[in-house]
Amino acid sequence: MKKKIDFIFGMLFAVANIVFIALFLTNDAFFNWAFERHHNVLSWYIRPLFIIPIVIFAFKKSFTGIFASIFALFTSMFWFPVPAANNPQVLEFLAFEMEYLKGEWTAPKILMSLAVPLFFFMLLTAAWKRNWKWLLGVIIGAAVLKFIWSIAFSGEAGMSILKPALLGLIVCIGGLGYYFMKHKRTDKN
Repeated sequence: MKKKIDFIFGMLFAVANIVFIALFLTNDAFFNWAFERHHNVLSWYIRPLFIIPIVIFAFKKSFTGIFASIFALFTSMFWFPVPAANNPQVLEFLAFEMEYLKGEWTAPKILMSLAVPLFFFMLLTAAWKRNWKWLLGVIIGAAVLKFIWSIAFSGEAGMSILKPALLGLIVCIGGLGYYFMKHKRTDKN
């Protein structure tokens, strides 16, 4: 894809991300519909996997790939049907997340929430600059901080994200490691 077209489509997906987030946070019917589906833990397992294409597209410097992958990551929370039954810890953790997102936005909460765009900035910058150590640190750091945040603010219910977070971390590191080793061999040939 030519750079100009890639940039235009990338910015369209960037705007789609902003529109999605605004709709999600301001439309209660959509918010509740999405969270009903987010109770399906399959969405918890799939979301971290989008780090792989985000990093690969940043490595390739494709704005369309980056922002389309981020859009897929955000929307994947409602790709699966409402589960028939739920783990009580999952219900408690998601109740906490819903309250966090819909509750009062104080200065400390806004500062803490800025960690999400900061994560994407650091992830994309590390991949764009091909700084593998920084990239690995960002991915591991984000998983650890998400887990700490979940436990610190939702207590025992935060343990419900441990398995998806660890599996996602392992798959991301393994998948990206495989991709970069393969890419390094291709570059040498």
